[in-house]
Amino acid sequence: MTSTGKPPLDDPRRGTGSPKIKSRENAKDTLCRNVTIYGRCRYEDKGCAFNHDPHKVNAAYQDSNKRRLNVDSPSFTPSLLSSNGSSPTTSSATTKKVTTISPKAANAAPFQPRNISSRSNTSTPSARQETMSPDWSVAEVQEFVPQAFDTSHLASLQGNGNGSVPAASPFDPFVTAPNPLSAASAVSSVQANAFPHDTAAAAAALGGAAFFAGQSGFQQPVQYHLYAPIGPHSQNTLGYQRNVHDLFLPNEFREELQKKTAATLQILPNTQLPAQVDYFHSLVPLDLNHQKNAAIFGFPSWVYKAQSSKDGNFYALRRLEGFRLTNEKAIRSVQAWKRVCNGSVVTVHDAFTSRSFQDSSLIFVTDYHPLSKTLAEQHLGSGARFQGRHNAHIPEQVLWGYMTQIANGLKAIHSNGLAARVIEPSKILLTGRNRIRINACAILDVVQYDSQRSVGDLQRQDLVNFGQLIVTLGANSPNVMHNPTKAMEHFTRAYSPQLKNSVFWLLNGMQKDQDRNIDIFITGISSQLMSTFDSALHLDDELTSDLSRELENGRLVRLLTKLNLVNERPEYEHDRQWSENGERYFLKIFRDYVFHQVDAQGDPVVDMGHVLTCLNKLDAGTDEKIALVSRDEQSCFIVSYKELKKALESSFQALLKPSRRLH
Repeated sequence: MTSTGKPPLDDPRRGTGSPKIKSRENAKDTLCRNVTIYGRCRYEDKGCAFNHDPHKVNAAYQDSNKRRLNVDSPSFTPSLLSSNGSSPTTSSATTKKVTTISPKAANAAPFQPRNISSRSNTSTPSARQETMSPDWSVAEVQEFVPQAFDTSHLASLQGNGNGSVPAASPFDPFVTAPNPLSAASAVSSVQANAFPHDTAAAAAALGGAAFFAGQSGFQQPVQYHLYAPIGPHSQNTLGYQRNVHDLFLPNEFREELQKKTAATLQILPNTQLPAQVDYFHSLVPLDLNHQKNAAIFGFPSWVYKAQSSKDGNFYALRRLEGFRLTNEKAIRSVQAWKRVCNGSVVTVHDAFTSRSFQDSSLIFVTDYHPLSKTLAEQHLGSGARFQGRHNAHIPEQVLWGYMTQIANGLKAIHSNGLAARVIEPSKILLTGRNRIRINACAILDVVQYDSQRSVGDLQRQDLVNFGQLIVTLGANSPNVMHNPTKAMEHFTRAYSPQLKNSVFWLLNGMQKDQDRNIDIFITGISSQLMSTFDSALHLDDELTSDLSRELENGRLVRLLTKLNLVNERPEYEHDRQWSENGERYFLKIFRDYVFHQVDAQGDPVVDMGHVLTCLNKLDAGTDEKIALVSRDEQSCFIVSYKELKKALESSFQALLKPSRRLH
């Protein structure tokens, strides 16, 4: 006996739901329902009159079709037409009138419905409900039929328990769209196409809803649940080979972002560095070696990562040890560098002197790029553990990418009447894949403020330093410029004539007989600029595609937040059983259906596809029905996602209403 007090399906005493036996001969050609449902019948040897061999039934069915369907069979002529394509006894206790089709109906005009209501409003026949047992063991899967979008469907989803439409909630923190249904997510009850970029399947999944240009009147809300992947797309996989990883950021990109975040938040609890340097704190050294090097700036320099107490952001602090400021105008020259805003130049924010390191130090504040390397560390082996290893040859296309980015940065610097003055492999940062930035600018403007060289000479010197940098990188040796002839011979053998001529032009930048500036150089390498620009556009498309994959996550987070606000709430309005009563009990069992399923061996079902599918169907409020079983297996409910969505919305709105407690 079941919890409802009725015999099980495989009990001979249960008459409802079993086929009617006209005779013993008819029974032997009918497959037993117990075999269909349970795979076997326990009363097979106890007098059950039905057939228990599916193969014999199929063979008999095929033989009967061969006998009945042949060339001598009479043509079919319909004589009766039931209402809505159903049986004569439908949707009410009274029998509908059956009409006969007239032969003149063939010439009638085609039927044009004025209004199409949702099939979800069609209820189960009441006469059938009286005979059908509520103890359902197997839920029937109904065939999905596309249907039109109806405003009554919106009202039914937003309605309360008695079917009326409640007033709009004054505030819903988890709905960003103007209409709460605009954020619904979409998976059809029987998904004909597993990939939502198919427009036909997407229209069918929404019940045939579509936009029509020039149509006036009611316009359906924007369908935020439609997930359309944005290019570029991989051509190596077929449509059915997509997996869960296609809905999220690529693992390599996600891991890179997480590593950069971890490096940004890194701290040193036991350090001898000062706890506070002006308005910066939590200093972490970024230098890979502890050797003092004063060859470039004339003073030993150190780089730290620090957090600002003004805005909470992280910055890089470059400290010049032992510097004494003699001219107040020198440090004011940094103000001009604040106007340089270019993607190929590390932005300079501030400069000040400090005695926090127990000496007189000059501090420069620049942008912090986590996990960045210098070109010397990347290509010349500077700071590497094994100094004797041969460095890899830099491809010409990569070298052209470096040149175009440095030229872009120098153009922005020279256009502001400044000079970089420091174009060294150890001062060019590699912040991403072939993405470089000119660093340590403005330092020599302060340190060598009293220098008599003009800005024009310094800008021409930038071109020479630029050429020497490219030769050094191409030769994979930091000391190659000590022998320029040998260096250019290697460059000629390894790279194209265009690259060699461009480097020659830069190395001759100090000649007074010709007008040489960065604009002329950029004009000469315009073809390579287009190639680099095209690569940047492809990277932008790739990042946009990766970002679009995360678009759905915020919607599902809001849905999960609503579920967790309702599920197993200890008390609400002095009612300790509030979350266990009524429609909230369905939501609790639904959570077990989504997250706590087990397989045949009792192991947890950890299936991301199952979770996403269930949450999307809940957010969309589809008409698909599922069987929810309580934990004690004493209660079983057949509910639709539409009813679950209605229960979730009404329960959440109950939490938002003002408290009725007496003060």
